[in-house]
Amino acid sequence: MTDAAPQQFKSARSGRIVVPGWMNLVAGQPDTIEVQLDMNAADLGRSQACLLIDYWATAADLTLQSILPVRAFAAATEGWCLFVPAQGRVLVRAIDLEPNPPLLGSHWLQIEPQTPVGTVVQIGVGFPEPASGPAALKLNN
Repeated sequence: MTDAAPQQFKSARSGRIVVPGWMNLVAGQPDTIEVQLDMNAADLGRSQACLLIDYWATAADLTLQSILPVRAFAAATEGWCLFVPAQGRVLVRAIDLEPNPPLLGSHWLQIEPQTPVGTVVQIGVGFPEPASGPAALKLNN
């Protein structure tokens, strides 16, 4: 028996690696939105930091939740992304438990049904020095 690495899907548009499981989230709804995750280069050495990503197809339906360690950004220089249909909400939380107090930042992304097919949203993540406040999540689209 061999230990083969799981297949990693890449975005045809951006060449980024798709976070495992983040395609075809809602039956009958095509993936029309690419959410790109960008990490501040100064934060790539953080050993305890991660992104916690949730997708809510409806207000009552937590459809998928994933953890993406910050060290995954250093290992995959092409970057990371996820795909969602034109409905629901995406919550991205940046967490670093190493400093005291821990750093935490969050951002909701509301995706409306009329969002054009092929829309690309970029979420930039940057952690400040521990004494200067919460982590920053910046949305670019």
